[in-house]
Amino acid sequence: MKVTGTTGTNAVDWEERVDMARLRDERLARLHAELERSSLGAVLAFDFSNIRYMSGTHIGTWAMDKLIRFALVTRRTDPIVWDFGSAAKHHALYNPWLDVTTAEADADPHAPHEGAKRPRMESGARAGISTLRGAFPPDADLAGDVAKKIKRELEKFGLANEPLGVDVVELPILFALQREGIDVVDGQQVFMEARRIKTNDEIRLLTQAASMVDAAYEELHRFLRPGIRENEAVGLVAKTLYDLGSEYVEGVNAISGERCAPHPHVFSDRLIRPGDPAFFDILHSFNGYRTCYYRTFAVGSASQAQHDAYARAREYMDRAIALVKPGATTADVVSVWPKAEEFGFPDEMAAFALQYGHGVGLSIWEKPIFSRLTSFDHPEILEEGMVFALETYWPSADGWGAARIEEEVVVTADGCEVITKFPAEELIVAGRQYFTIDGPLNLNRDAQSHRNTTWGRGEA
Repeated sequence: MKVTGTTGTNAVDWEERVDMARLRDERLARLHAELERSSLGAVLAFDFSNIRYMSGTHIGTWAMDKLIRFALVTRRTDPIVWDFGSAAKHHALYNPWLDVTTAEADADPHAPHEGAKRPRMESGARAGISTLRGAFPPDADLAGDVAKKIKRELEKFGLANEPLGVDVVELPILFALQREGIDVVDGQQVFMEARRIKTNDEIRLLTQAASMVDAAYEELHRFLRPGIRENEAVGLVAKTLYDLGSEYVEGVNAISGERCAPHPHVFSDRLIRPGDPAFFDILHSFNGYRTCYYRTFAVGSASQAQHDAYARAREYMDRAIALVKPGATTADVVSVWPKAEEFGFPDEMAAFALQYGHGVGLSIWEKPIFSRLTSFDHPEILEEGMVFALETYWPSADGWGAARIEEEVVVTADGCEVITKFPAEELIVAGRQYFTIDGPLNLNRDAQSHRNTTWGRGEA
């Protein structure tokens, strides 16, 4: 079965698709292996993506920015998840994998078992809550309660004197952990290293997520025309994705006309006009796995300057993809991208994320990172099984528009495969075809009508 192939989105009995049990097991195994390679005794997660990676649990996107739930995995135990209200009871009913363990120290020695997994002494689904980002009265000491819960587990498994890695943390939680005598250190790198290489099931989910954006771009191409607002395009994309089974539309960048240069990274209510460039970035989640996927259109027609900008952005994209293979480095890839000063920025910090690459997985920015800001001094080696997005940008010479292209690639044994398949090798014109008395209107034309004549260009 081809790893970058796609199937239907439902589970069926007549075809092997994504194996969710295998997905959970392999992710946890990678996290345990990375924890063993570290100097840490355990890692504590508040970030939803890390919690999902370690435990296979999820309570909805409404809570992603609230840091209300937390999960712990140690060198000697499988995950314990403390969750918001009734979610813990739901996990006890519907997440049976939290009641078994692969770790001997965590297992019930008196319970019968078969295979590598054994019943746990205590369930991994428990009730617990953080500070609601400070909404609870500090005197209620919810932070202290969190710290006591963590200390209990570390002491129970003989890890109280080992460093505890934490991914992100509120200051009251950090201070409470320290008051309990816990040595708190950065744990995010353990998660990032574990998530760097994707399993086959992760790659299939990432490809499936990209296929849904393929469909969204098809609908967007049909929809675009003068008079459409950027926010209407965002609504169409969101509806298309949710209808197809998206779990979460994280964001849609919709940028048109003079807003393309410089890139503002946020959509507006601007009306798209004839001859406008318009580029979009679609970020959504399918079973947790994200996309980051830009495409650029010209609406009605395109100026020569816009066409040239697109060709330049595409050249940088193709030269970068040609270098992707195991053993190459992020420095190799960014070496073919232009310096910030070449496209109107004073330095690489000011131009950050315009010529850019980043891992894609349970969040949209994972390892490896491709940027002239850091990659030359801190190159990362590309490995089979990595999945990342490469993004290029070029402003048009007329100072009006710009082109933005992004492709997601999977590193294979001898190169890579592109999993973002909506056509992007040439600039696509969207919108209704106009006709003159002499036939179809030239699609390569300036939106300033007089510039399409010799007199307007000052040539006569």
